[in-house]
Amino acid sequence: MKVLILNGSPHINGCTAKALKEVANTLNKEGIETETINIGNKDIRGCISCNSCSKNNKCIFDDLVNEIAPKFKESDGLIVGTPVYYAGANGTIISLLDRLFYSTNFDKTMKVGASIISSRRAGSTSAFDEINKYFTISSMPIVSSSYWNEVHGFNEEDVEKDLEGLQTMRNLGRNMAFLIKAINLCKEKYGLPKNEKGLFTSFSDNL
Repeated sequence: MKVLILNGSPHINGCTAKALKEVANTLNKEGIETETINIGNKDIRGCISCNSCSKNNKCIFDDLVNEIAPKFKESDGLIVGTPVYYAGANGTIISLLDRLFYSTNFDKTMKVGASIISSRRAGSTSAFDEINKYFTISSMPIVSSSYWNEVHGFNEEDVEKDLEGLQTMRNLGRNMAFLIKAINLCKEKYGLPKNEKGLFTSFSDNL
């Protein structure tokens, strides 16, 4: 069992990284393997809606998105961490997620998702909602914790003092491990739930 962790902060040892490490350490203690990839310090452009991925099964821009795709496919869970910029997530991580989710056609049903937000004071809950939308459109259960999945601080030292935030991260890790294990047991006994496909509402008559 494995969880893929994406760090959307350009500061690879900053506030977001501290929160992600706390979750990763907890998951490891629960027997879940983790891999962290730093995104925020990379040059990732946005989706141009060319739909080449529907033919080639990969994004037309052959960068980190296509490298991450097979890792995402093989993972049992995905954690996305981001700092808050103007009450939203880092633009680089959003560009990556847009292309990663759109260009991959493998079934994401019951892969477990969690977003982790780092902010100095405010804007965290709107960024939290922004990331969670990628999971809810993909039949991915969202992992909750004892509070919203967020830490506060201006630097890593501040986050180390956010004892409740770090506690929330550890609780998140334990909840995620439990959910992944429970889903794997159910998959073995019952299989995955059936997702209907084929219906696509489009009001082409301009009504």
